[in-house]
Amino acid sequence: KIKPKLKNIPSSTSIDTASVVKDLHQIASLAKSFSDQRLKWGDDAHLADLLDQQGVNLWNASGLFRQDSDSRLIVAALRLAGFRLMEAGLESEPSIQALLHMLQVASKTGSALSELGNSEAAASVLTCAAKFEEALRNHSDPDRAHEHSKARVTTLYFSSRMEAAWREKNEGLAMFMADKITGLDPGRNRRELLATKLLDIGKSILRACHQGGKLVAEGNRAPDALRWMQKAFQVIEPLECSHHSELAELKRAVLRSLARGYFLASSHDPENLTRAEVALEEIISTIDPSVDHTSSEYQQLRWMKLAVVKRRKAGDIELLHALESIIDNMTFSDSDLSDILLELRSLSPQYDVVTSTIKRCLWRALDTSASISCIEKLLISLLFHCSKGDDHRKAMKNLEESFQEVVKSDIELSKAAASACLTLIWQYGDRHYHASRWLEAADWFICGTNAVFSGLGPSCTSKCLRKAALCYIQQKEYARAASAVKRCPVNGATTRYVVFLIAVHQGLYSIRLHALLRQMVEAADFDRKMLLLACRLAHDSDMKSLLLSVLMALSDTLNFRNDVENLAEAMVLIRCIIRLTLKLLGQPGANIPPLVKTLLNYFKNAKTLVEAVACENVALVIRDLSWLWRTAYNCAIDGCSNWDNHGEEVSSAFDISRQLLELYIAKTLTEVEPSTYVYIANASFAATSGRGQYRCSDICCPEILRNLSAEIKSCTGRIASLLDKVPLADRAHLQSFLHFLRVFHVESASHLGEWQTILETIEEATRDEHQPLVTCEAIGDVLWENKNCPINGMMQLLYAALEVILHACLAHSQLSLDKFSRWLRSICSILLAKGSGADRSKAIQYFDQANAVLEEYGDLAENGNPLYPADERLWLLSTAYNTGVECLHASLVDEARRWFECATVFCRFVPNGKTRAEKISETYTDLLARYTRG
Repeated sequence: KIKPKLKNIPSSTSIDTASVVKDLHQIASLAKSFSDQRLKWGDDAHLADLLDQQGVNLWNASGLFRQDSDSRLIVAALRLAGFRLMEAGLESEPSIQALLHMLQVASKTGSALSELGNSEAAASVLTCAAKFEEALRNHSDPDRAHEHSKARVTTLYFSSRMEAAWREKNEGLAMFMADKITGLDPGRNRRELLATKLLDIGKSILRACHQGGKLVAEGNRAPDALRWMQKAFQVIEPLECSHHSELAELKRAVLRSLARGYFLASSHDPENLTRAEVALEEIISTIDPSVDHTSSEYQQLRWMKLAVVKRRKAGDIELLHALESIIDNMTFSDSDLSDILLELRSLSPQYDVVTSTIKRCLWRALDTSASISCIEKLLISLLFHCSKGDDHRKAMKNLEESFQEVVKSDIELSKAAASACLTLIWQYGDRHYHASRWLEAADWFICGTNAVFSGLGPSCTSKCLRKAALCYIQQKEYARAASAVKRCPVNGATTRYVVFLIAVHQGLYSIRLHALLRQMVEAADFDRKMLLLACRLAHDSDMKSLLLSVLMALSDTLNFRNDVENLAEAMVLIRCIIRLTLKLLGQPGANIPPLVKTLLNYFKNAKTLVEAVACENVALVIRDLSWLWRTAYNCAIDGCSNWDNHGEEVSSAFDISRQLLELYIAKTLTEVEPSTYVYIANASFAATSGRGQYRCSDICCPEILRNLSAEIKSCTGRIASLLDKVPLADRAHLQSFLHFLRVFHVESASHLGEWQTILETIEEATRDEHQPLVTCEAIGDVLWENKNCPINGMMQLLYAALEVILHACLAHSQLSLDKFSRWLRSICSILLAKGSGADRSKAIQYFDQANAVLEEYGDLAENGNPLYPADERLWLLSTAYNTGVECLHASLVDEARRWFECATVFCRFVPNGKTRAEKISETYTDLLARYTRG
C-alpha cells in the first residue's frame, strides 16, 4: 500500500503527504506493537530479517526527499516507520554494530520528530535510544575497536536528547546532556555540528533577553547563554582551524557570541567585560590580513570592542585606540559616518577623545579622498564640539589646524556647508559676546576668516572681521580692533562705521571723526541706521561736537526724500541740531565761526522746509516754526555780545529770525498779537544797522555799498509799513528806527556820491513831523565830514541839512544852545558865502532867530559857563558887523543898516557890550556919512 505512493520520490509534489504520513504512522504503530509483543511470538529470524529490510528501505527512502518544509513530515514519518521496523527486526541480543546503528537511527529519528514539534513521539523514540545507549555502554569492547564509533554515536544521541529537551523548555535536562557531550570526542565533523547547535541555543537565549537593543524581562539570563556558548567554544576549541575556513568562521562566530554574551552579562559580573575584550582580541587576531578589513563583519567586531571599552569605563587612551581602529578601517560611507558621529555624541563629556577622533576622521577622509559632503559633516561636527570645550585656546588651535588641512587638500566647500559653518561660528561668537567674554568671541569671529570659507566671497570675511573688531572695542583693545578692520576686503559703509567707532573710542581729533563720518555716508551701501547708532554713541560719550556732525549727516539724508511723512522727523532733527549748536557756542573756547555758520544754515533749512509744506500740513510745523523764530531772534541778540568780529553773521541771524517770523504770521491760522510785529521791526533794523556799521567802513567796495543802500531802503519801507500794526506805545520805537535808517542811508549815499538820493532823504526828513533833532544832526555830521559834499550849485546838500536841523530845533523845542549855536553858525556861513542878496536876507533872519534865543536863554549858565557859548556870541557880533560893512561898501545901505543894528543888539550878550555898541554906532555913523558924502 505504501510502496506505490513512494515510487515517484523525486517529484514529491505528486505525493499525497497526509495520506502517506498517516499510513507510515500506522506502520510505525504496528511495528511498535509487534516489538512489544515479541516475547509472545518468539524469535523468527526470517521475519526479523524481513522487518529489518523493510525498515532499512523506508529509512533510505527518507534520504531521497528534498529537505523542505513540505517534505519534512514525510521524512520524519519514514524515519519513524523505518526505525520501528528495524527495532522490530532487532535480535534479542544485538551486536555492538547493531547497537551503534540503532542508536544512531533512533537519535536521528527523535531529532526529526522533535524539530516538527511531535514531542510525544520524539520522547518515545529517544527513550528507546536511551536503552540502546545503555546497552552500548555496557557492551564489552576489550579491544576498544569501536571506541571512536561509540563516542560519535553517543554524542549524536546526547545531542538529540539535548535539542529535544531544549525545545520542550526542559533546560535542566538539556544542560545535563550538554555536560555529557563535552566529555566525549566525536570527531571533527561531529564537533563542528555540535558546536553549532550549542551556539544556536546560547544565541537564542541572548536574543530573548536583549531585543531591540534593550534588556527585556529575561535580561538576567545572559549568564545562562554564556554557559551554552562556553560549551560551544569548549567543543570547537581543540580543533585546528587554520586550514579549514568554515571551521575558522564557526570559531569566530562562537567568539563573537561569547563577547556579546560577556558584554550583556557584565552587569552581573564586571569581570565579564575583560573576558569580552579578550574574546574580541582573539577574533581580530585570527583575521586573515589578505581579507578586506573594512567589511561590515570586521567593523562590527571593532564596534563591539568600543562598546566593551566604554562599558568598563576605560581611560581616554584605550577609548581613543578603539575609535581609531574603527576610523582607520572605515569606508566613509554616509552610514559609517553617521554611526561614528552618533557614537561621539554619547562621548561628548570626554572632550579630548571626541576632538581627537573627529580630527582623525577628517585626516583619514582627506587622505582617502572621501566625498566633500563627508568632509563638510566632519567640519560642522568639529565646530559644534569645539564650542563646548573649556579650553578655548585648544579649541581654536584644533579648528585652525583642521581648516588648514582642508585648504592644503584643495577642497572647496559647498556654499551651503560653508554658510552653515559660518552660521555656527557667528552663533558661538555671539554667545561669548553676550556673556562679556570679548576676546573669546573675537577669536571665534577671526576663525570665520579662514581661507576654507573663501568660496562665500569677501563680504563674509569682512563681516567676521567687523564682528571681531567690535569685540576688541568692548575689551578696550582698540589697536587690535583697528588692525582687524583694516583687513576687511570690502570697504563699505558698515566697515567704515566700525572704523568710525574705533576712532571715537581712541579719542581721535574731531576733524578725523568728521571725515570718517562723511566717508561712511558717502558709501554705496550706506544705511541710516548706522547714523542712528553713531548718534547714540556720541550722546553716550557726551561728544557734543561729534553728535552735531552725526545729526547734520542724518538731516542730510532726509534731503533726498520727498515724502511728507518725514516732515516731523526733519523738524525734530533741525531743532536738535540748533539746540546742540547753541550749547557748543556757549562753551568756553568754542570755535565760533563754523558753529555760527552751521546755526544759520539750519535756520535757513528750516525756513525752506516750512515754505515747501502744503497748506493741509501746516499744523504739523506751526509750533516748530514759532520755536524757530524765537530761537533765532534770541540767538542773534546773544551774538551781539558774544560773536566777536562776526557782525555779518549777527545780521544774518536777525534776518532769518525776521523771515521765520513773517513766515509764521503768514502760515498761522489765528491772528497774532500786535506786539509780534515789533519783533519784525527790531530784527529788520538790527540786521540792517549791523551791516551798515560793517560795510560803510569799506569805502572801496561800491557794489557792497549799493547793496547796503538798497537794503536800508527796503528796511525803511518794511518798518514804515508796520507802524499801523504795532501798539501805540511802540510806534515811537519804530519811528526812531526810521530816523536812524535815514542817517544810514545818507551815510551810504555820501560814500557813493549819490547826492540826489541824499537830498531826497533830507526832504523826506523835513516832511516827517516826528523827526528828532539828533537825526538831523547826524545827517549834518555825515555831510560835514565828507569833503566831496557839494556846497554851491544845485546840490546844496549841506545847507538843506542844516536848515532841517534848525527847523527841528525850533519846531520841536529840542534846543541844545551849544548845538544850536554851532549849526546856526554853519548855515549862516554857507548863506553868506553864497553872497547873493536873497541868501543874506535868509542869513539875517537866522541872526534874528539867534537874537531871540539869546533873549530867552542868554543868561543861562552851567558851572559858571554860559550855555550859549561866548565865542559863538562874539562870532554873531563880528559877522553881523563885517557883513554890514560889506553891504555898506556895496552901497546896500538898507542891508548895511540892518546888519549894524543886528550887531548892536548882540552887544548886549557879550562882555563890554555897551562899549562895543557905542563903537559900532560911531563906526556905522562915520561910515554912513563918508559913503553919503562920497
